[in-house]
Amino acid sequence: METALFFVTLGAMLLVGLALDALGRAVRLPRITLLVLFGAAIGPAGFALLPQGGDGWREPISIFALAMIAFLLGGELSRSALRAHGRAILAVSLSVTAVSFAVVAGGLLALGAPLALALLLAGVGLATDPAATRDVVREARADGPVSKTLLGVVAIDDAWGVVAFSLLLGLVTAGASEAAGTAGLAAGVSAGLWEVGVSIALGLAIGLPAAALTGRIRRGEPTLVEALGVVLLIAGVSLWADASPLLAGMTAGVVVVNLARHHDYPFHEIEHLSWPFLIVFFVLAGATVDPGAAAAAGALGAGYVVFRVMGRVAGGWIGGRLGGMRPREARYMGLTLFPQAGVALGMALAAGAAAPLYAETLIAIAVATTVLFELLGPIATRLALLRLGETGGEGDAPAEEWEERGGGI
Repeated sequence: METALFFVTLGAMLLVGLALDALGRAVRLPRITLLVLFGAAIGPAGFALLPQGGDGWREPISIFALAMIAFLLGGELSRSALRAHGRAILAVSLSVTAVSFAVVAGGLLALGAPLALALLLAGVGLATDPAATRDVVREARADGPVSKTLLGVVAIDDAWGVVAFSLLLGLVTAGASEAAGTAGLAAGVSAGLWEVGVSIALGLAIGLPAAALTGRIRRGEPTLVEALGVVLLIAGVSLWADASPLLAGMTAGVVVVNLARHHDYPFHEIEHLSWPFLIVFFVLAGATVDPGAAAAAGALGAGYVVFRVMGRVAGGWIGGRLGGMRPREARYMGLTLFPQAGVALGMALAAGAAAPLYAETLIAIAVATTVLFELLGPIATRLALLRLGETGGEGDAPAEEWEERGGGI
């Protein structure tokens, strides 16, 4: 009976997702926002229509979706793209990371938050949602300097965020135990850097043979089976090694797109499978909505939202200008970087384990604000790209055109 219910639930999610996709096109709302709202409606806080055990689906689906999106985003960082937009990508990603952290931490301290809590929340605020951002760009068929820079930024800014957050955990863990002293601080920082190094090493270990071996069965054209196999390997090995599927997937994508010179077509066959998985991913994310968590967040949660928005806008503008973007492009850059999803929740859980005193507050704020940013972030991204005149370009083809070419969305 449970197996039957599992298939019925997945089938219903996919069909409703298809309907919401059509609705989003009609009302000009990103489909991700509608999927998150649908998830909230059928989750425990709504009509409680998800079967028991639905939480168990979230981890494998989330890991696969993150690995897949990271792999695709890494594929955007080709030599030609980096030559054209590399300066802007690096400047924006570093600026948004640094400015967002400073504004959120400083603002929360001004509101009276304890130092450790302010630092940890600022670290959580560094996380973005590459899946949502990439889908908005693709759905809007956006093409232009900001769109290309945005895809590069979300491909690497979570890497900076993971490194910074790992260092923060080391600092907070050492500060919680005076007896640990310098040795405790070094151990905490080393553990975080070890995770980053392992993730990158895994990406290289999978990406290098993938670059050499894929695209041989059909000359120059990677097949769907090859793409799926690579992404499943990334997801599985990352889970086994307790590494980051984002960093591992991104590294593998960068390696393949730059070293597989025999490829005549981009390694994007996995896009044919991406949307069904992302439908389930975003619906289950919406199902985590807890109104009680939003109420518990209170003034501190509201401050976190305001300061994160300020940090993103200011960091995007500063980085854009340093990266050579025009003033109008730099002004809108930060507006495209609001989405926040599973990475932030994972960070909050890790932070709660490192600082149990603040665990409840950290998780409550992360859950409540993630829902808010997942609802409003894609709208802000699409609006910014629309104002810049980059939507409806020559980017990815819509579903109908993909189907005419032989499959996928």
